[in-house]
Amino acid sequence: MAYTATSTPAGPVGSQYCVCKVELSICGQNLLDRDVTSKSDPFCVLFMEVNGKWVELDRTETAVNNLNPAFAKKFIIDYHFEEVQKLKFALFDQDKSSMQLYEHDFLGEFSCTLGMIVSSKKITRTLLLGNGKPAGKGMITIAAQELSDNRVITLSMAGRKLDKKDLFGKSDPFLEFYKPGDDGKWMLVHRTEVIKYTLDPVWKPFTVPLVSLCDGDVEKLIKVMCYDYDSDGGHDFIGEFQTSVARMCEAQDASPLELECINPKKQKKKKNYKNSGIIIVKSCKITRDFSFLDYILGGCQLMFTVGIDFTASNGNPRDPSSLHYINPMGTNEYLSAIWAVGQIIQDYDSDKMFPALGFGAQLPPDWKVSHEFAINFNPTNPFCSGVEGIVQAYSACLPHIRFYGPTNFSPIINHVARFAAQATQQEAASQYFILLIITDGVISDMDETRHAVVQASKLPMSIIIVGVGNADFAAMEFLDGDSRVLRSYTGEEAVRDIVQFVPFRDFRNAPKETLAKAVLAELPQQVVQYFKHQNLPPINSEPA
Repeated sequence: MAYTATSTPAGPVGSQYCVCKVELSICGQNLLDRDVTSKSDPFCVLFMEVNGKWVELDRTETAVNNLNPAFAKKFIIDYHFEEVQKLKFALFDQDKSSMQLYEHDFLGEFSCTLGMIVSSKKITRTLLLGNGKPAGKGMITIAAQELSDNRVITLSMAGRKLDKKDLFGKSDPFLEFYKPGDDGKWMLVHRTEVIKYTLDPVWKPFTVPLVSLCDGDVEKLIKVMCYDYDSDGGHDFIGEFQTSVARMCEAQDASPLELECINPKKQKKKKNYKNSGIIIVKSCKITRDFSFLDYILGGCQLMFTVGIDFTASNGNPRDPSSLHYINPMGTNEYLSAIWAVGQIIQDYDSDKMFPALGFGAQLPPDWKVSHEFAINFNPTNPFCSGVEGIVQAYSACLPHIRFYGPTNFSPIINHVARFAAQATQQEAASQYFILLIITDGVISDMDETRHAVVQASKLPMSIIIVGVGNADFAAMEFLDGDSRVLRSYTGEEAVRDIVQFVPFRDFRNAPKETLAKAVLAELPQQVVQYFKHQNLPPINSEPA
């Protein structure tokens, strides 16, 4: 997910507002030939599902006489990780100049989610006719690219022998950086802090998006102005110079770049005027501020595990009042939570094999309590195929287990943490683990759970807890460190907030998409935060 900086010049890089755009490039292969005297003249139309209806978003140009077109026109779409964005690509042979699609011959279509495309980066699929049969040998290739310049520049600046502006003391210098605006005027991009009482200031290093500083063009001239700070706002001008990012990048730690700070008025008046001091670029580094989408397009897999609460407080699953009772519609709150989260995350796991675990039940044949069992009763292979496989295994296991207790979370958290710990050996960002725990109530092993979460915060994993039923979920809110840092019983603090808790009751009457948005909203940030903290680039990242 591309993150923009806030609009204030000195704002932090990477605040969490997603303005991510994805560019899709389309090619066709072996398209049906609908023209008698020549080859088809194909064009591609992109639809998105909105409230159950297909809405046209855009169409490409027409490729004349070409059964293997590579379209120059790209489709640009806003990407939202926490939503299922269904797309349809339909190809037509242009017969008339009409905009009405029924006037043109249909060459086949392909439907998928945007998540499927970005998780694969490039997909080639068979085109289908309206009856679901292949459109001859016709294929479509869709390639995704993030449309954002994620480069950031870190500058370390200093000054030497700046002009003295204060009557009784030295100057209080600060710098302002400007780029040319579209209207030809200089536009303020960044202001440094003020360094008091010195003519030889050393400013703190600062980082800004390269797009903010020079529109991503390292050759573009930028203007740097130096002022002496006055508390009444009437800052005294010391001097200025123009340079470019490319020039500043010549600065190395051993050989800084020195630029003369010139006051044009003084330069005109004084014959022997040299400068108003020197501004020193101590170092200038361009790096990439990787986004969630950079990691996904780079091939990072999201490894999804479900943990289901089978404690006695849920009620007998054969009783309609039970939280595990499957109603005539074939659903309950547990299943709704699995579907809501699973249908989005499954797009980001290439083999779509998900471990599904249960806790708090007595298992046959000896009816011992287990807090970490495979719901398909196959401990060596707890994997279910897709979200449908989890749902089937869940329904099949209900009659064979006895609901019991207590409600212990730590075994399942530690189970997933063991796999996440193995993934820390990775040289690049290849795997991130997500544990969805669905529970009806109060945690019995709170100390152990807190400790498990604090240890897991050092690993590539996040925990989503969905509380079903009407119990008191205060303890869950405590684990979700949004308001304060979570501590283990040993006093150790969590390195980062990895738990997201939502009570299902808040979403009972809302569209099913809203639950997914709420539980997955923080996940892209958590993924980026972990990999950045570990200095792990995306698998296929280009140098800045």
